[in-house]
Amino acid sequence: MNLKEHIVREFEIRIFEESYPRIYKCLSLLNEDQIWQSPNGSIPSVGCLILHLCGNARQWILSGLGEEEDNRNRDDEFIIHQNIRKSDFIFLLENLKVKLRTCLNELSEESLEKKIIVQDFNVSGFSAIVHVIEHFSYHTGQITTLTKLYTDADTGYYSGLNLNTRNQLN
Repeated sequence: MNLKEHIVREFEIRIFEESYPRIYKCLSLLNEDQIWQSPNGSIPSVGCLILHLCGNARQWILSGLGEEEDNRNRDDEFIIHQNIRKSDFIFLLENLKVKLRTCLNELSEESLEKKIIVQDFNVSGFSAIVHVIEHFSYHTGQITTLTKLYTDADTGYYSGLNLNTRNQLN
């Protein structure tokens, strides 16, 4: 595998195989009102965090690397939209997944070194991809924390795994 294939595969693992299922699990545990609930004015709701993740990925990957038009309204991501339901979030995330996969699979190896400006940051294509991976991870953790706060439920992310197993060389 070349570098582009490695980074695209890591993106698949971290976003679509880890963060997406965790966000979906949280959505399944929350009721419609809890999605827009916030413990205080400085903590975004789960709904706002999902809108924010989608906006960020569109801006950094689809617009930054894929050269689609950047029509993001970041401030709107932090406004409560009671009309957006759980099923709408799933549709939004699945639609984003299709677009991200297409964009990343069409990238050239050279695009990883290409310099782009996103949100006033001058970054490489590689850096833009890493940014979205870590951004998803960070906010997925916040979504998980809010879900546990509101439901007192165990998310079971690691059910069936022994996390105390010691490292071994293959």
